[in-house]
Amino acid sequence: MPKLRLAFSLFWRTFALLVVLLAGGVFAWVQTFRMLEVEPSAVRAAHQIANLVTLTRVALNDPDAIHRLTIIKSVSTDGSMTLAPREPGDQWKPYEVDRTTRAIAAELREHLGAGTLVARELNGASGLWVGFQLGDDPYWLQTDPARMGKIATSTLLIWVGIALLVTVLGALAVTRAINQPLRALSFTAGRIREGEFESRLDETTLTSEIRQVNMGFNRMARELAKLEDDRAVMLAGISHDLRTPLARLRLEAEMSVHDDEALSNMALDIDQLDAIIDKFMDYARPGDVRLSTMALASVIDRETAAFRDASLIQIRSRVTPEAMVFADDIELGRVLQNLFENARRYGRSADGVAHVDVTCAPDGAWLKLSVRDHGCGVAPEKISQLTTPFFRGDAARTSATGAGLGLAIVEKAMQRMGGTLELSLASDGGFVAQIRLKRAT
Repeated sequence: MPKLRLAFSLFWRTFALLVVLLAGGVFAWVQTFRMLEVEPSAVRAAHQIANLVTLTRVALNDPDAIHRLTIIKSVSTDGSMTLAPREPGDQWKPYEVDRTTRAIAAELREHLGAGTLVARELNGASGLWVGFQLGDDPYWLQTDPARMGKIATSTLLIWVGIALLVTVLGALAVTRAINQPLRALSFTAGRIREGEFESRLDETTLTSEIRQVNMGFNRMARELAKLEDDRAVMLAGISHDLRTPLARLRLEAEMSVHDDEALSNMALDIDQLDAIIDKFMDYARPGDVRLSTMALASVIDRETAAFRDASLIQIRSRVTPEAMVFADDIELGRVLQNLFENARRYGRSADGVAHVDVTCAPDGAWLKLSVRDHGCGVAPEKISQLTTPFFRGDAARTSATGAGLGLAIVEKAMQRMGGTLELSLASDGGFVAQIRLKRAT
């Protein structure tokens, strides 16, 4: 079994790749900015703080204790600095936590001496605390944290956020522009698949590669339309050319053959040839359908009426009149006709009669219709081949009077109506064909 992989649409895959690429570019730009601007600015601020500590040392160098105390108080009253003696019981945390703070601490120690303390918190008070010695007296000097670029860092974060937002929006716009031609191609291809061969793509787009793809696709659509027209004309001609001699053969047989049994056998052979032509025409029919709301039971009753011979087939329908589906009346009738005919030919029980049960059940937004016979069925390994044109199961080969197109026609008609066909074997014997039609609300 192949390993399942998480699947994304082309739009979201392109969008994710662009976001990763552009976000990586923004991150690289931020790192470059930090290297060229943020860290050098912080180091320059550390140099200024070192000069401030040096000036403070000079000011406190006066041996007069009263004069020194006055300086300490005047510095502490300034909102941008705090000067206090260092006590033995002070609790402080090192300032170095990342590359920038280590560079700042190294710059301060280089200017103030190896014994300089640099803390980010002192006795529960956050800030940049510089511990220095003045003779035998140790001091703490706290400076304004804004000197270390906190305001600049917050501003940087805001701009990085804006850059990421613009990156996401830009990636969304670029992805949409790239994906739009592919969406148009996918939509038009779907319309071509449904038989709308007049659908075309824009051949005037500015992108040369997309323009060439659109031109090639339109050429293909024109060729398909021509082939479809030729096929319709050919089939009409074949049907006319075959039925005309068949009609003459019937007339000549009736006039020239006097043996009633031989005449009956010839008429049966001609009827079989005519039926085979009808099957060919049904299978090759164009895919134009007109979906509308209809009562499923009325279509079943109408098609059941065509199988009146109770010695060959008996159809029991348990579909209620309230069962409404969204389908094409002619196509749905053709589906039921082929399923009933398939059961009549190959689903007969031991008494020689094909007993067919028709039931339906809701399945979410769908209605599942089951057509079951009580015959011998087919080999389980051949169920998947039953919708192949001209294929017949082993049980059908001895009485193969059809064209082998019945279930192929059913599958093709269900595809045209947007439904599905499922074939299976009943647990207690018999063959089951289930069709899923859209429920009409």
